[in-house]
Amino acid sequence: MLIAVRALALASLLLVPTLHGANPAATVPDTSVLEFLGFRAGARLDELALHLRGLGTSRMRCRRSRIDARVTECRAALREPQLGGSVELWVSAMDSMAGVIMLSGIVAPGQLERWRQVLEGRYGRVDTRSQGAQSTLQWVRRGRMIRLTWRLERGEKVASVSLVDGHVLDAWGRSSAARPTDSAVQPISRTR
Repeated sequence: MLIAVRALALASLLLVPTLHGANPAATVPDTSVLEFLGFRAGARLDELALHLRGLGTSRMRCRRSRIDARVTECRAALREPQLGGSVELWVSAMDSMAGVIMLSGIVAPGQLERWRQVLEGRYGRVDTRSQGAQSTLQWVRRGRMIRLTWRLERGEKVASVSLVDGHVLDAWGRSSAARPTDSAVQPISRTR
């Protein structure tokens, strides 16, 4: 009887975490899905539109590329306190998936440091790279990249966060390479 009780107790201890979602591995944030204040690399355009509505922004203005109908360029202006003032959103989507998202604007005093803390708190500390007057922090995870860039421009601090999904860009590049172009060389027909 004692062995049966111990077996039942052991089985309960092993099953309880999975039944209640308390799996310790599940509590560790997945940092391979790069995101910044709800904007996620590789997000669908409808997902981004829903997120913008939640932020109080009515809509993105989107238009299709004249060169490749699978590419959509979208823009929106955001005034979200977490973003630190007026920020422009730019999205380049391939087949409705965001390959590149950029949030950019003049940041309020202390806002750049808050952006940096959010990113470093989630993805870890990285070295600052500087080129001229521009500085950058960058994180790469499983084919995705997030970059915080800033510089002084006319005495004001301009910052941007770029999110890039390499999987979306690679898939678009492969499908573009497979499609024939108007300028493709046509085979020469032989006449005798």
